[in-house]
Amino acid sequence: MATSRLARFVSEVAPPQFVTVMRRHRAAKQKLDTIKEEENKEDSFNGGMVVMMKTSHQHTLLIFRSCRDLAAIVGFRILLFTGFSGFYLVFLAFKFPHFIEMVAMLSGDTGLDGALSDTSLDVSLSGSLRNDMLNRKLEDEDHQSGPSTTQKVSPEEKINGSKQIQPLLFRYGRISGEVMRRRNRTIHMSPFERMADEAWILGSKAWEDVDKFEVDKIDESASIFEGKVESCPSQISMNGDDLNKANRIMLLPCGLAAGSSITILGTPQYAHKESVPQRSRLTRSDGMVLVSQFMVELQGLKTGDGEYPPKILHLNPRIKGDWNHRPVIEHNTCYRMQWGVAQRCDGTPSKKDADVLVDGFRRCEKWTQNDIIDMVDSKESKTTSWFKRFIGREQKPEVTWSFPFAEGKVFVLTLRAGIDGFHINVGGRHVSSFPYRPGFTIEDATGLAVTGDVDIHSIHATSLSTSHPSFSPQKAREFSSEWKAPPLPGTPFRLFMGVLSATNHFSERMAVRKTWMQHPSIKSSDVVARFFVALNPRKEVNAMLKKEAEYFGDIVILPFMDRYELVVLKTIAICEFGVQNVTAPYIMKCDDDTFIRVESILKQIDGVSPEKSLYMGNLNLRHRPLRTGKWAVTWEEWPEAVYPPYANGPGYIISSNIAKYIVSQNSRHKLRLFKMEDVSMGLWVEQFNASMQPVEYSHSWKFCQYGCTLNYYTAHYQSPSQMMCLWDNLLKGRPQCCNFR
Repeated sequence: MATSRLARFVSEVAPPQFVTVMRRHRAAKQKLDTIKEEENKEDSFNGGMVVMMKTSHQHTLLIFRSCRDLAAIVGFRILLFTGFSGFYLVFLAFKFPHFIEMVAMLSGDTGLDGALSDTSLDVSLSGSLRNDMLNRKLEDEDHQSGPSTTQKVSPEEKINGSKQIQPLLFRYGRISGEVMRRRNRTIHMSPFERMADEAWILGSKAWEDVDKFEVDKIDESASIFEGKVESCPSQISMNGDDLNKANRIMLLPCGLAAGSSITILGTPQYAHKESVPQRSRLTRSDGMVLVSQFMVELQGLKTGDGEYPPKILHLNPRIKGDWNHRPVIEHNTCYRMQWGVAQRCDGTPSKKDADVLVDGFRRCEKWTQNDIIDMVDSKESKTTSWFKRFIGREQKPEVTWSFPFAEGKVFVLTLRAGIDGFHINVGGRHVSSFPYRPGFTIEDATGLAVTGDVDIHSIHATSLSTSHPSFSPQKAREFSSEWKAPPLPGTPFRLFMGVLSATNHFSERMAVRKTWMQHPSIKSSDVVARFFVALNPRKEVNAMLKKEAEYFGDIVILPFMDRYELVVLKTIAICEFGVQNVTAPYIMKCDDDTFIRVESILKQIDGVSPEKSLYMGNLNLRHRPLRTGKWAVTWEEWPEAVYPPYANGPGYIISSNIAKYIVSQNSRHKLRLFKMEDVSMGLWVEQFNASMQPVEYSHSWKFCQYGCTLNYYTAHYQSPSQMMCLWDNLLKGRPQCCNFR
């Protein structure tokens, strides 16, 4: 019985080797039994004893050999089993935390360090964007069971005038969401997907920190960008060494005021050779030119956190290297990398008309094109000039000077803020004046940058502003019920507008609320507009964003860390919100620095047949990707040679059926994503046009991409002050631009 059990056990555990041993053992036993039966037939006792001893010896030897083989194999198997068992225990030790998490997820227990809470699963994005990103409807903030076209406000919220909000959630089931998130962390992800995955993980953590931050404790006198209260000295001095250590930037904590003056002592460097590829192609030369130039800029360092600061004044003396081969001084402004119209002074005096003078000064003074100072009129000889001076003359001779900057010669430049503009003096002589431009204020000039081919010896700033301007978003916002957005209507309306905005663009959003969002069509809910905003690395900024969203009711918060490369995610969110949460035949996407003439937009879409699919904007045809420079696109990101037809991102319109197609393709993981959101939209519309139904492409240059133009529909790159100026002009019945005076 025991032998049969052992045989059965061995055959089950290790069939090949153990079965062979058992067969040998049984064969030996049968042979011994046969010998034993034959020997029992003999009568001789002695002979029988000898045979029995021999038989017993053979039987013992065979059994011993069989058992020895069996023991060796069993010992090997036990050793192997022990090794596997040890490895399995080590494996369990490493995977035990994940096992506990899965148990918590299956049981609904959220008390394990909060790692798998419902919120964290809802707001985290798994690694693969095509599998997980925005593939569910954008749900109402109060209900998980589906979209709602009306907002329910509790009596307490009505009394307080604000509504507690949560970020726009992208929901999974508890199990499937976690499994997908962990699976996608192990698969290969593109750089774009890794960036998005990191942004969603950081955004989820940042949103959890918002509830722990008390926004009411923020010091309103402190700058949200610096996090501290700064003094406002009336004068600041810095030598050249200190300026170089500070990356050639001198901070002006509280900006400038009328009468402020900045004096710069420096020496222009001698010209050096630079390569100009365009010149080599045109002149068939090596393209090398001699260049000597430098830049003096007043920058708004505190008005664009994480962005290129606006250039309130760009002063660029070009001693050598200008395209007209003459020394010039160029003046300009720049907002969000978009330059205004340059004012160039090349030695030709500007007019003395009252409407072009700046505080009574010419915009450009006269100078000669050589280093010899011409003290008299060039038409007069020295003898004639001496004789007229001797006998007396009615008019004094006109004194002209050479270009105020020269290589290797020290200069003293004084920049003064006047009533209507900046005034530039060099060596005590007035050289040029530059009028203030709408949207740029001297109070915002919190930094002086000097770059280029110049050695700076010292800088002295005097009569600076002694009162702190409002850089805090606390003061940029006006919590007045006048600017609150109407609730989402429960009936269809004409147009839904999604406005992309950065977290810290408090002033930009406030300017939009005060201007074109006050249009009667928006106030009556015939048109609905909402801001789409992601999160900021600074928790106090996110806390203030949440407070702003609760009060004004016009912000959709997307719980990922904001980056320029992820703007396309906001565009998808606009489409989903426009399809799932509201009912409108058309959806418009724009930016928070875009001024919209709402009545002009409505007239344009009213002229289109409702049965047609529409893609309207300032269309670009056969544009090629830039492969070098700041806005370079790699071949991996965009392998094609040209882009599909696409409308510029500051303002375009699509019909709702295109938006539904985008949402559907994204939910089925078939939506191709590209970091340039306007190009992505053009690609999606092209696919819809090829696979679904024809699209009417409507182009108009009045959807202005760069600045503002006559009879515009949209004006881009408008600062908050320019927004107010455009709105004032519109209220007066004059849709005029406010680019310059």
